[in-house]
Amino acid sequence: MSDEIYKLPKKLGIEKRVKFLGYVPEKDLPALYAGAKALVFPSIFEGFGLPILEAQACGCPVLTSNVSSMPEVGGKGAVYVNPYDIDDIVKGMGSCQLSAVSCQLIKAGFENIKRFSWEKCAAQTLEVLERI
Repeated sequence: MSDEIYKLPKKLGIEKRVKFLGYVPEKDLPALYAGAKALVFPSIFEGFGLPILEAQACGCPVLTSNVSSMPEVGGKGAVYVNPYDIDDIVKGMGSCQLSAVSCQLIKAGFENIKRFSWEKCAAQTLEVLERI
Protein backbone atom coordinates (compact mmCIF):
# COMPACT_ATOMS: atom_id res chain seq x y z
CA MET A 1 0.00 0.00 0.00
CA SER A 2 2.97 2.36 0.47
CA ASP A 3 3.46 2.70 -3.30
CA GLU A 4 0.05 4.39 -3.51
CA ILE A 5 0.97 6.76 -0.69
CA TYR A 6 4.24 7.80 -2.37
CA LYS A 7 2.43 8.45 -5.68
CA LEU A 8 -0.46 10.40 -4.16
CA PRO A 9 1.21 13.86 -3.85
CA LYS A 10 1.98 13.89 -7.59
CA LYS A 11 -1.54 12.69 -8.39
CA LEU A 12 -2.96 15.55 -6.27
CA GLY A 13 -0.58 18.13 -7.73
CA ILE A 14 1.08 18.86 -4.39
CA GLU A 15 4.37 17.02 -4.88
CA LYS A 16 6.41 20.21 -4.25
CA ARG A 17 4.74 20.59 -0.83
CA VAL A 18 5.16 16.99 0.38
CA LYS A 19 8.43 15.38 1.44
CA PHE A 20 8.86 11.77 2.48
CA LEU A 21 11.81 11.91 4.82
CA GLY A 22 12.30 8.25 5.61
CA TYR A 23 14.50 7.69 8.63
CA VAL A 24 15.18 10.89 10.59
CA PRO A 25 18.02 10.90 13.13
CA GLU A 26 16.80 11.44 16.69
CA LYS A 27 18.78 14.68 17.01
CA ASP A 28 16.77 16.21 14.13
CA LEU A 29 13.31 15.29 15.43
CA PRO A 30 12.80 18.23 17.85
CA ALA A 31 13.23 20.80 15.08
CA LEU A 32 10.81 18.96 12.81
CA TYR A 33 8.18 18.64 15.54
CA ALA A 34 8.62 22.26 16.63
CA GLY A 35 8.19 23.51 13.06
CA ALA A 36 5.18 21.35 12.26
CA LYS A 37 1.58 22.59 12.25
CA ALA A 38 0.65 19.27 13.89
CA LEU A 39 1.66 15.66 14.26
CA VAL A 40 -0.94 13.70 12.30
CA PHE A 41 -0.66 10.17 13.69
CA PRO A 42 -3.86 8.22 12.85
CA SER A 43 -2.25 4.89 13.66
CA ILE A 44 -4.44 1.82 13.92
CA PHE A 45 -2.16 0.04 16.39
CA GLU A 46 0.76 1.15 18.52
CA GLY A 47 2.44 -0.59 21.39
CA PHE A 48 2.89 2.78 23.09
CA GLY A 49 2.85 5.80 20.77
CA LEU A 50 6.11 7.57 21.65
CA PRO A 51 5.80 10.09 18.75
CA ILE A 52 2.80 11.59 20.56
CA LEU A 53 4.93 12.45 23.59
CA GLU A 54 7.86 13.58 21.44
CA ALA A 55 5.62 16.02 19.59
CA GLN A 56 3.98 17.29 22.78
CA ALA A 57 7.40 17.87 24.37
CA CYS A 58 8.31 20.05 21.37
CA GLY A 59 5.14 22.16 21.52
CA CYS A 60 3.53 20.47 18.52
CA PRO A 61 -0.25 19.93 18.45
CA VAL A 62 -1.18 16.25 18.12
CA LEU A 63 -3.92 14.51 16.14
CA THR A 64 -4.07 10.80 16.73
CA SER A 65 -6.35 7.77 16.75
CA ASN A 66 -9.07 7.14 19.27
CA VAL A 67 -8.03 3.46 19.40
CA SER A 68 -5.26 1.34 20.88
CA SER A 69 -2.93 3.07 23.34
CA MET A 70 -3.15 6.55 21.80
CA PRO A 71 -5.82 8.06 24.10
CA GLU A 72 -3.96 6.78 27.15
CA VAL A 73 -0.68 8.27 25.94
CA GLY A 74 -2.02 11.55 24.52
CA GLY A 75 -4.23 12.37 27.49
CA LYS A 76 -6.01 15.71 27.11
CA GLY A 77 -3.29 16.99 24.78
CA ALA A 78 -4.53 15.57 21.50
CA VAL A 79 -7.38 15.61 19.02
CA TYR A 80 -8.71 12.08 18.64
CA VAL A 81 -10.13 10.71 15.40
CA ASN A 82 -11.45 7.45 14.05
CA PRO A 83 -8.47 6.15 12.02
CA TYR A 84 -10.81 4.33 9.66
CA ASP A 85 -12.78 7.48 8.77
CA ILE A 86 -11.06 9.84 6.33
CA ASP A 87 -13.66 12.56 6.89
CA ASP A 88 -13.03 12.43 10.64
CA ILE A 89 -9.27 12.70 10.08
CA VAL A 90 -9.73 15.68 7.73
CA LYS A 91 -12.07 17.37 10.22
CA GLY A 92 -9.54 16.80 13.00
CA MET A 93 -6.72 18.22 10.89
CA GLY A 94 -8.83 21.31 10.27
CA SER A 95 -9.44 21.80 13.97
CA CYS A 96 -5.69 21.57 14.65
CA GLN A 97 -5.23 24.54 12.33
CA LEU A 98 -7.46 26.76 14.47
CA SER A 99 -5.28 29.00 16.62
CA ALA A 100 -7.34 28.54 19.79
CA VAL A 101 -7.37 24.75 19.44
CA SER A 102 -3.67 24.63 18.60
CA CYS A 103 -2.75 26.74 21.64
CA GLN A 104 -4.94 24.58 23.91
CA LEU A 105 -3.36 21.38 22.55
CA ILE A 106 0.15 22.70 23.08
CA LYS A 107 -0.61 23.72 26.66
CA ALA A 108 -2.33 20.41 27.45
CA GLY A 109 0.51 18.52 25.76
CA PHE A 110 3.11 20.15 28.02
CA GLU A 111 1.00 19.13 31.03
CA ASN A 112 0.55 15.61 29.69
CA ILE A 113 4.23 14.85 29.25
CA LYS A 114 4.78 15.40 32.98
CA ARG A 115 3.10 12.04 33.53
CA PHE A 116 5.93 10.21 31.74
CA SER A 117 9.68 9.83 32.19
CA TRP A 118 12.26 7.14 31.51
CA GLU A 119 12.99 7.06 35.25
CA LYS A 120 9.33 6.34 36.02
CA CYS A 121 9.27 3.68 33.31
CA ALA A 122 12.38 1.98 34.73
CA ALA A 123 11.03 2.08 38.29
CA GLN A 124 7.68 0.61 37.26
CA THR A 125 9.38 -2.10 35.20
CA LEU A 126 11.60 -3.01 38.14
CA GLU A 127 8.55 -3.14 40.40
CA VAL A 128 6.85 -5.63 38.08
CA LEU A 129 10.00 -7.74 37.77
CA GLU A 130 10.43 -7.86 41.54
CA ARG A 131 6.90 -9.28 41.90
CA ILE A 132 7.68 -12.19 39.59
